[in-house]
Amino acid sequence: MALTYSKMLDLGTELPKFELPNVMDDILYSTLDLKNKNTVVMIICNHCPYVIHYHDEIKKIINDYIKNNIRFIAISSNDIDNYPDDSPEKMKNLFEDLDISIPYLYDETQDVAKMFKAECTPEFYLFNNNNKLVYRGRLDSSSPGNNKEITGEDLRNSIEVSLKNEKINQNQFPSMGCNIKWK
Repeated sequence: MALTYSKMLDLGTELPKFELPNVMDDILYSTLDLKNKNTVVMIICNHCPYVIHYHDEIKKIINDYIKNNIRFIAISSNDIDNYPDDSPEKMKNLFEDLDISIPYLYDETQDVAKMFKAECTPEFYLFNNNNKLVYRGRLDSSSPGNNKEITGEDLRNSIEVSLKNEKINQNQFPSMGCNIKWK
């Protein structure tokens, strides 16, 4: 594990257009026609201790905001040859065990991670209802071992402001975690 910080994709970037398999139902998931809904994209994986640290809070955020018409998408882009815990089968098992019912997409070519300029897991992106990036970075200031309470406040605050169609503070902090396992 190499501690890595996110590169912070430029605010205002349009939601990347891609099609990836959803491991939860084996159906191709596409962003080509997504619009008119705030969308949270999470670049995560199964084995990263930083992602595991946030499992409960990710589930709470999904449950708290899916009813507010927020769309959630999770993507794993890790090399599964060298990191078999991140395989599609294990991705599906993890979300079933966590009782998370959002699309969990497998980025085998790693092209989508590159579109997002993703560097680590987890990374969080919020696109407004016009598919423009309004938040990118961390969930909150906690991390494994720093003894800070897990609140999800950075992402939660951004979602709340976006739901009001107000401008989100551009002073945003990068996420940190394990580096993406590139092929």
